[in-house]
Amino acid sequence: MQKFSDFLEEQLKDPEFRKEYEAIQPEMAVIRALVDARISQNLTQKQLSERTGINQADISKLENGTRNPSLNMLKRLADGLDMTLKLEFIPKQKA
Repeated sequence: MQKFSDFLEEQLKDPEFRKEYEAIQPEMAVIRALVDARISQNLTQKQLSERTGINQADISKLENGTRNPSLNMLKRLADGLDMTLKLEFIPKQKA
């Protein structure tokens, strides 16, 4: 059975695939950060919802990538996780 990392590496050789994959990375980073922070505190989506006042269904949509959060929503989530939101602009890597 092929590992996902091997499959991804092969797919990234296709310039069109690579462009699309790289385009979604900021959204994926937000999703990973949210899920990792929530799980690290052993919180369910419902518990995070109760802490933030954000509907559990909306948290679920954020985590599965069907909704993009506003900056205000990210701040509320960070507060609910007792964390500070940090947003960075990082120079692109030169190819």
